[in-house]
Amino acid sequence: MAFFGLVGNDQKMASTTYSERESASERAARRRRQGHHRNAAAADRQGQAWESAERARQDRGSWWRR
Repeated sequence: MAFFGLVGNDQKMASTTYSERESASERAARRRRQGHHRNAAAADRQGQAWESAERARQDRGSWWRR
């Protein structure tokens, strides 16, 4: 019954077997950070496009200012 040898040595097994691997919580945090950076860049581009359109609208004027 080799299974009973595995019970109770989780910390020792984790320190040797998974020592070079990224943990699931670290990987999830890294992906969240990367997602925020992607969203920030997209939001910045969207804001710049809105600003350009708004300036063009203001510079163009209405029918009574032509």
